[in-house]
Amino acid sequence: MTHGATGRRPPKAIVDNELKTVPKVRLYVERREEKQWFVHVGHVTDRGRWRTEPHAHPEYGQLIFVRRGRGVMNLEGSSVPFEGPCALLLPTECVHGLDYEYDSDRWVVTIELSYLAQVNAKLDELVRLWTAPRVISLVDSRDGGAEVYMLVHRLKKEAESEAVGQFAGTEARLTMLLLALLRESRLDERESEPGTRNDTRVVERFRKLVDEHFRENLPLQDYVSMLAISLVQLRAACSSVAEQSPTKLIHARMITEAKRNLLFGDMSVEQIAFGLGFSDAAYFTRFFRREVGQSPSQFRARREITAIAE
Repeated sequence: MTHGATGRRPPKAIVDNELKTVPKVRLYVERREEKQWFVHVGHVTDRGRWRTEPHAHPEYGQLIFVRRGRGVMNLEGSSVPFEGPCALLLPTECVHGLDYEYDSDRWVVTIELSYLAQVNAKLDELVRLWTAPRVISLVDSRDGGAEVYMLVHRLKKEAESEAVGQFAGTEARLTMLLLALLRESRLDERESEPGTRNDTRVVERFRKLVDEHFRENLPLQDYVSMLAISLVQLRAACSSVAEQSPTKLIHARMITEAKRNLLFGDMSVEQIAFGLGFSDAAYFTRFFRREVGQSPSQFRARREITAIAE
């Protein structure tokens, strides 16, 4: 057992309630004129302040190019400032809210999840780029973000065209845009070494499985079987790429979900515990305290005090 619970499934009502704690936004661009879309680019300019409440996109990755303006992103409950020119990279299910200051100019690129995975599969470093939310500053770039602006503009034009080869052209434009951001992101150079590439793919597959099954209290060996590798290989890959053990990665995913529910929902600690596969709320509290350094109730109360102060 990965976290000491009994494995008993929580009551259906609790699971349903848990799914409603963080708003899941289905974007208005899902279908455009009865035509299946894969990439949508929108241009937004605001004279006044613009704010969105914390939410997640369950089926999309999103890239926001802030050409001009500044603001603060509420990222999983933490405040992350940003200033244009910059790019905000938001993987699927990432809980975020955005508070733009006055006179912002931004381009919002929304990418359907399976299509994004197809594009990322071309380069291991692109997979790494989307493993976590990022603010990629372009303030100190050689051209001040002009190249990214040009690529976003061309992507929008291609995605909306009816020209021959529009699908291939859109994929090429999107790949060039992500490659430009990858080069500006300054990922750890060690991550690009050939010896780590296979490990990167193993860890990415493992994280995907954890996302799908972390509430089920599966033994680590079940993940190993689904990956069709040995436990030694999984541990080595996680140590090389994430500098954590497989069990710690599972625990980190559970803690992220617990924090989301504490910050953005109104569920009790007991309901959150059941939703994560714990049959004992007291054990969940000890688990949370060990990982976070404070109890779930203390964590929730501290965030409420911070919100009032802000």
